[in-house]
Amino acid sequence: MAKDLLLEIGLEEVPARFVRGAINQLKEKAEKWLSESRVEHGVVEAFATPRRLAILVRDVAEKQADSNEEAKGPSRKIAMDEAGNWSKAALGFARSQGVEPEQLYFQELAGVEYVYAKKSSIGLETASILADGLSSLITSMSFPKNMRWGSYELRFVRPIRWMVAMFGQEIIPFEIAGVATGNVSRGHRFLGEDAVISEPARYAEALREQHVIVDITEREALILKQLDDLKTEKNWTIAIKEDLLEEVLFLVEYPNALYGTFDPSFLNIPQEVLITSMREHQRYFPVLDGNGKLLPYFVTVRNGDRRSIDLVSKGNEKVLRARLSDAKFFYEEDHKLTIEHALSKLESIVYHEELGTVADKVRRIVSVANAIAGALKASPEAAAHVSRAAAICKFDLVSQMVYEFPELQGIMGEDYARKLGESEQVAKAINEHYQPRFSGDAVPSELTGAIVSLADKIDTIVGCFSIGIIPTGSQDPYALRRQAAGIVQILLAFDIKLGLNELYDIALSVHEERGLKRSADDIRKELGEFFSLRVKNWLSEQGHRYDVVDAAMAPGINDLLLTANRASAVGALASGESRLEFKLVVEQLNRICNLAGKATSDTVDPALFAEAAEGQLYQAWQNGQAAFQAAMSNRSASAAIESLAALKPSIQAYFDSVMVMAEDEKVRANRLAMLKVIAADIAKIADFSKLVW
Repeated sequence: MAKDLLLEIGLEEVPARFVRGAINQLKEKAEKWLSESRVEHGVVEAFATPRRLAILVRDVAEKQADSNEEAKGPSRKIAMDEAGNWSKAALGFARSQGVEPEQLYFQELAGVEYVYAKKSSIGLETASILADGLSSLITSMSFPKNMRWGSYELRFVRPIRWMVAMFGQEIIPFEIAGVATGNVSRGHRFLGEDAVISEPARYAEALREQHVIVDITEREALILKQLDDLKTEKNWTIAIKEDLLEEVLFLVEYPNALYGTFDPSFLNIPQEVLITSMREHQRYFPVLDGNGKLLPYFVTVRNGDRRSIDLVSKGNEKVLRARLSDAKFFYEEDHKLTIEHALSKLESIVYHEELGTVADKVRRIVSVANAIAGALKASPEAAAHVSRAAAICKFDLVSQMVYEFPELQGIMGEDYARKLGESEQVAKAINEHYQPRFSGDAVPSELTGAIVSLADKIDTIVGCFSIGIIPTGSQDPYALRRQAAGIVQILLAFDIKLGLNELYDIALSVHEERGLKRSADDIRKELGEFFSLRVKNWLSEQGHRYDVVDAAMAPGINDLLLTANRASAVGALASGESRLEFKLVVEQLNRICNLAGKATSDTVDPALFAEAAEGQLYQAWQNGQAAFQAAMSNRSASAAIESLAALKPSIQAYFDSVMVMAEDEKVRANRLAMLKVIAADIAKIADFSKLVW
């Protein structure tokens, strides 16, 4: 008969940002352990609050499944000596499998005989393995930051204060860091008492009676409903940011939403400042009107019931007043700062010990941005805006507001620049040059901000690569992958006709002025490989098949727009209604490319054509050259493919009547040369051999 299994780890309050990862890890480890232990079970439910991590496993078998395994050993040649006796290798294999030599037998695999052993074991009672298994499961957990407490060697996210471990109604006995398991959990720190768990299935209900909502989904739904009720009652728009909701979710065990007010005079400060102060310092949800304008209210979630809720609101209002007063002071003090004075302060802020100060970085951004504007043939007015925006794009980093709230960099720069008389294009570019800040974020809205953003990002990447800081594995402390992805997004969004290689060269030339530690050629090669992965990820995110991505990227990624168009065109044809027809075209194109690899020259002499089909194919290719070249100039991959597809009848007729590898050396070389020039056009579109049908 199956029983439910419950494990709860009671802790001191865990930082909210660690809880989701911790409970997912606990669930995954439990599922893996049960599977490896051959214990059949039903669904695994996960529960978590700031003070506990718990799993409830339904319908756990009372006994392990019996095991019958077949292990493969060495080949017969190695397993037996010349006299027909077991060799040392075979005897060692038998010992490792826990069987007697006479239990070994031979079995053929892929034409070779190997020695095998059958291992059978009777399943143990599940209850007999749970204590060691669950104990090991807990102590094997890892966290971004660990603690040690008392004299215990265990490192854990926070000190363990109690544990519940039950199989059916029985306690699973074990001890970790001086804490023994039992069937008693703890309720809400202020509203509840100890909760005796009579059986695992009553876990959530028993804690609910003690003012703890352990079900993550239930707790989140309750918070959202309370916020929605307030929104309906007050006719507000409550700005619910996902990461803040996630944090609040793991800050409370018994949520109750409430609201408060603040002095409307604070609304004279930019609302981004107020919202950031409320969110980052107080974990409050801002309240907006129908037009997205901030109202003098806030919403927060209490970890408790509705008793004395008015008093709690007053307390929150008092704390927020102090926070907003600080923000107001910083904002007013910043207005005493001039742009020139701010820029001079950047001279003393180290950006990187090998890359100079922030002022040095700004000067490089100016040089790169000016070069990009020149390459794009920007108008004098636009070039002037780019140059000015690049020169002052980091001035707000020395402001008190950005020092207090780093996430406001750019936002405050835009506000201060506008108030100090800078043009609208320049002010917006100071903010937008940080975009896209994260995956899914918008790109700059205007070209000025886009160019400065490109300059800033490519300077960071090239600078880091030049001193050997290259992302490896999950390590990317300077967010270079995100910066490169942003460059890809901007180039495509603005249809900027600037090749990646040209962008690398612009930034490299600027860094060469300070002296490179490494070869420019090596850096350029590594940049190509690095951006290739970013482009591959971007194309995959757009929904393109892996084989289509590989085929479209084969000609190179220097021209990003053309690369994207190639992927779209090839993907549409390879999966559309005419895919079978396209497959026939691809087969003919691949035949040409396969043979073209044997060519030693690309010089074609029509006088050496011995068959009519040769001249017909060559003429068909020449007739289509104007359309093909025009399509490539317009970055129209679909039109270029259409031009190549028109060659299909001529290619088929050619291979039906022409022996490419003719005995006459000149004829053979000429035929291969013709295939090579046609293959060169095909290679500009895709490596069609990579498509999977």
